[in-house]
Amino acid sequence: MGVAAAAVLFVMLVAGLNYNNSLALLLCFMLGGVALVSMYECHRTLVGLRVETGHLESTFAGRPGELTLQFANQDSRRRARLAVRCAPCAPTRFDLPPSGVYTVRFNYLAQRRGRQRLDRLELATDAPLGLFRAWCWLHLPLQAIIYPAPGGTRELPPLRGQARMGRHRAPERGDEDWAWLRPFREGDTPRAVAWKAYAHGAPLLVAQYEAPAGAHRLLDFALLTDLSLEQRLSQLTQWVLECEHRGASYALCLPGRTLPARQGNEQRRACLTALALHGS
Repeated sequence: MGVAAAAVLFVMLVAGLNYNNSLALLLCFMLGGVALVSMYECHRTLVGLRVETGHLESTFAGRPGELTLQFANQDSRRRARLAVRCAPCAPTRFDLPPSGVYTVRFNYLAQRRGRQRLDRLELATDAPLGLFRAWCWLHLPLQAIIYPAPGGTRELPPLRGQARMGRHRAPERGDEDWAWLRPFREGDTPRAVAWKAYAHGAPLLVAQYEAPAGAHRLLDFALLTDLSLEQRLSQLTQWVLECEHRGASYALCLPGRTLPARQGNEQRRACLTALALHGS
C-alpha cells in the first residue's frame, strides 16, 4: 500500500509540473504531508504499549495450544490495527481501547513433547492508513509443557489392589462396579446408554462404573515391551486420558519414578507432565 501510494504521488507530481497545474501540485503536497504524518502515527501506535501478563497453555504434541497475552494502553487515545503473531501461525488482529486493558488469545503450534519456549513474538501495526508498517519483537519468558500425543489402544490394563472380592461385576467393563447413571456426553459409546430408561421417556443416560474400594489401574511403562519409547509414552498418555474419562483411579509407573494411585485433574496433570519430561 505504501509503495502504491508513493507511485501515485509521484505521477501526480510529474503531471502537475508538466502541465504547470497549481491545484494538482497542492493536492500532491497535501497528500504527501498526510502520508508523512501517518508514518509518525504508525510508529506512535506501538510506543509505550505494555504487556502486563502472558500465559502459555500446555497441550499435546502436534496440536495447537493457546497463548494468552494481556496488553495495557496507558494513553487516552485508541490504538488500532494491532497484530500479534507467533510463527508459523497467522496473526491475530485487535484494537486497544483508550486507558484500558485488553486480553488477546491466539494459538501456537506445539512441536514435540517436553518443554517448549516461544523465543519471540511479533507485534506489528499498520495504523492509521495502512501505508506504513511498524513492528517490534517481544521476548517473553513463556514456557509450556508439551505432552506426548495420545495414541494406541483405549483398552485399559486390569485392576490392581482390589480390597473387596466376590462382588458382582458389570459385564460392560468386567472389572468395575455399576455406580450411577449420568447424562449422555459426546463421545460416549452407545453400548453404555440405558436404553430401557430411554424407552420409558427418560433422557439419554449413560451407566457409570467405578472400581471397587482400594482398586486402581496400574499404567506401567514396563508392560509395553513391543513398542518404541515414543509409542510407549503415547500409549500411556492415552490410558491416562481414558482413566480420567471413566473417573477411575490409576497409578503411573515409569523407569525411576512412580506416581501413586489417585484420580482427578491434579493426577492427570502430574502424570502427563511426567510423561512429557521423561528422559529429558
